[in-house]
Formats: sequence, structure tokens, C-alpha cells
Amino acid sequence: MALLEARNLRVDLPVDAGTLHAVRGIDFHVERGEMLCLVGESGCGKSMTSLALMGLLPRRARLTADCLDFDGIDLTAISARQRGGLRGLRMAMIFQEPMTALNPSYTLGNQLCEAFLRHRLGSRQNARERAIHLLERVGISAAAERLDQYPHQLSGGLRQRVMIAMALMCKPDLIIADEPTTALDVTIQAQILRLLRELQQESGTAVIFITHDLGVVARIADRVAVMYAGEVIEAAVTPALYARPSHPYTRGLLSCIPAPGKTPPGSRLQAIPGVVPSLVGHVEGCAFRNRCPLAEARCETTPPFMALNEGHRARCHFADRPMASATPSQPETIS
Repeated sequence: MALLEARNLRVDLPVDAGTLHAVRGIDFHVERGEMLCLVGESGCGKSMTSLALMGLLPRRARLTADCLDFDGIDLTAISARQRGGLRGLRMAMIFQEPMTALNPSYTLGNQLCEAFLRHRLGSRQNARERAIHLLERVGISAAAERLDQYPHQLSGGLRQRVMIAMALMCKPDLIIADEPTTALDVTIQAQILRLLRELQQESGTAVIFITHDLGVVARIADRVAVMYAGEVIEAAVTPALYARPSHPYTRGLLSCIPAPGKTPPGSRLQAIPGVVPSLVGHVEGCAFRNRCPLAEARCETTPPFMALNEGHRARCHFADRPMASATPSQPETIS
């Protein structure tokens, strides 16, 4: 049984022009100890999906799902108090920008220990000892002294490591990481990715990693779900996605990645023309058709989610058409 399963998950937001369908009936699951990557460009619904799972949607947002099950718990049926009992204890989140996620008015020690003490997992001394252990584990030196510091006294990379330690304080079953390396330089990004992968493998925690960077995905993911305009348009185990990308959007994303040794220095990088369509009001047919080089009249009808082989599906009328690999070189996997 999957740790987390979502079927026909929808998130709607009332706006001045009507209803914004931010997440439009997506299906996915996460196994224990697995890393699932949700990938797609800005505005495709990745972060809104994560907020729906954590119960942190805006007050006016409306969430519906045929199934939203976390280890046998129906997340659509429990109260806000019961949600709070899961959040931090069994489900944790690493937010995109640690400087805004960490409270500037409280020390790191107060913020690290808060969830541990709230869920009554031990004394304040136990919480402090675990916080020091985790700060050391994520590579922060002089961990005991750091507990008395404030977020502004740390660099961006150190703040992100604190966020990772905070998510691990209560040994959760699931961690959602919402683009945790976006604001970091390449060297620190690689360190954070390696650290996340090591911690995930050590603890057996399931991870949903949200990103727009398919280069990152190739290095850390067990499975990938590609999102576009509020829908999952392709899902597969990572090697299969890179060997045979089947949706034109996925192939477009992969073609934008420069290939070391093959992309000439100074050459223009490829890009997907056009913009993501508005999701306000009713959306008919394939949302990608106005940007797709394969679009035909039948694309005005909703495409099926076609099963290509075991674990590989794509929402496209042309998904079963033979295609060559769209990525010239796949980055090495972080082990």
C-alpha cells in the first residue's frame, strides 16, 4: 500500500475573473522510502499541490479529491486540529525560501524544537539534543552555538540546511521539499541535493521533491511526474522518462537542457514557444496544444492518460508514437 495516494485531486481558487483551476484532477502516489519529483515550469500547480497535501491552502481555496489518503487517513475528512497533529510529526515541508520560512524574531533553537515539543516527543533537553544532532548531521559546525543565533546571522545555504534539520526533527514519514535549492548557487545546490538523498535513504522517509529543473530530477528522483497547466501530463520511473519522453511538453523541457560537449559555446539555447494558458474558467482539450508542434484538430478534445508500459503514462493523443530520446546526456545520479 502506498504511503500517500491522490486521485482526481483538484484545487480551485475564486478570483475576480471567475474560478482559477490551479490543480485539475491529478493522480499520483508515493511509496515509503521513495523520492517522487514533481516537475514543471512556474504556474503549473506544483506548489499548490504541496500546500493541498499539507493543509496550508489559502482560506478561500476549495479542495476536492476522489481519494487523498495518507497511510490510511483520509486527509479530506479530518479536522483542522487532526491535520495539525500530522503536520510536523508525520508530514513535514521544506519551503522554497528559508529566509521567509524562518521567523526572524526567534532563535534557531526555538524554531527547531517547536514541533518536537508541540507533539510531546520528549523534554526540552531531549529536543535540544536532537536539534544539535541534526544540525551536525546536515553539516553545520558549532551546532550548539547556532541554536542561539537568529536566521539573519546565517548564509542562504546554512538556512536551507536548518530547514532540512527542522523537517527531520520528528522523524516524519513524508517530507515535501518545494524547490529547496532554487536560490542557492550551484556548489551549495549540489551539496544540499546530496544531503537530502543521503538522509532520505538513511531514514527511509518518503520525499516529494518539487522543481522546475530536469537536470536536478535526473540526479535524485526514483519516479517523476511532469505537470503542466494544473495536470500531470506524464509520469514514469526516472530512467524511462529520460530514455523515452512521450509527451511533447516533456520532450521540449529536455531539449532545453544544454548537453556538455555537444551544445556549442555561445549558441542559443532551445526554448518552448508561447506561454502557459490561463486556468480561469473552463479549460477544454489539451492545454498544451497552442504550443505543441504536433497539434491537430483532435487536440481540441481532452487526451487520454495513455499507458505506454508498466509505470509510464502520458496524457497525449500522440503518446504511443515512436520517439527518439530527447535528452543527449543524462546527469550522473547522486547515490
